[in-house]
Amino acid sequence: MQARDRVDGTGAIRVGFTATRRLGGAVVRNRAKRRLREAARATFPGLARAGCDYVLIARGGSTSRPYLRLLDDVKSALIRLAADLGAPATTRGDASPASTPPQNPA
Repeated sequence: MQARDRVDGTGAIRVGFTATRRLGGAVVRNRAKRRLREAARATFPGLARAGCDYVLIARGGSTSRPYLRLLDDVKSALIRLAADLGAPATTRGDASPASTPPQNPA
């Protein structure tokens, strides 16, 4: 998966899907893209960063991988990309400034 931050001011999340011929014939490539599309539909609303473009690239195991593992792969890739883009990853359990106890001024 790849992500790029857009600077056009819109908060829309855009997603693209690709599968090369090396993956297989048209039926195999379309099946891989359908599975990735559904995984994105299930995971992006809570994890994708607004104002970014994402490209999901189908790999060899995209068609045979169990669906729950595919969802987990997409989710972990989104969390990794959010960290790379500098956005707070809400599902990691990282301590945010709001969750740290207040400091007593001395």
